[in-house]
Amino acid sequence: MTLPHLSDKERLEIEKKFYKHMCDLFMEMIKTMTISEKEINRRFVITNIELIAEYEAKGKSVVLMCAHYGSWEWLINIAKKINFRSIGVYKKIGNKYFDKLIRDIRSRLHAELVETKRTVELMEYNAAHGIKAFYGFASDQSPQLMKAKYWDDFMGFEVPVYTGAEMLAKRLDMNMLFVKVRKIKRGFYEATLMPLVDNPRDYPDYEITSLFLREVEKQILEQPEYYFWTHKRWKHIGKKAHAPKTKQTS
Repeated sequence: MTLPHLSDKERLEIEKKFYKHMCDLFMEMIKTMTISEKEINRRFVITNIELIAEYEAKGKSVVLMCAHYGSWEWLINIAKKINFRSIGVYKKIGNKYFDKLIRDIRSRLHAELVETKRTVELMEYNAAHGIKAFYGFASDQSPQLMKAKYWDDFMGFEVPVYTGAEMLAKRLDMNMLFVKVRKIKRGFYEATLMPLVDNPRDYPDYEITSLFLREVEKQILEQPEYYFWTHKRWKHIGKKAHAPKTKQTS
């Protein structure tokens, strides 16, 4: 049971608010096909956009971590504020028509997309050729059980966790930011960039991933109705004993 500190009545109210918010998300996705730059900047405000320039001045590519919270689709609007390349990592959708629609919508906001299976190849190529970029990772979903390398406590349950963002940041010497999103009212959001870690190689394996999860938890607990609860984050609860054993890698 998630949110155990709440009563059944309170959880039911959050559930109702979530489904209303999910309907808003679909409407916003459709709106993105025609929305003007002025209008989306009015509706999705990045409160400290100056931090982008500060991180670009450090001369390193950046891993930008976020959760499926609030409006992650409109978060891609940050691409227009970045001088480096802006690349969003995404999992290809099985329906090719819907996948094309999503790619068209996101590219309209000047974000490049790379499928998860091509991410390492692209990032290593860019690093070898001196191409600087911000790489967006929504790393709060559940990996396949057979590929799970690390388990952590998340919202009171031990779950497998994606670690690719951390490991790539270490391998390619990138700084890391977290994006916290708040829904102000219907159709309006604020995003705040938060330094997660600089020099990730200085941290033990999986510590940064755990730091990311703690930030996501804080965000959820503030306004739980805006988390994307239907993406089966906890589908592998109780299965750790059956997961394959893997070695830690840097």
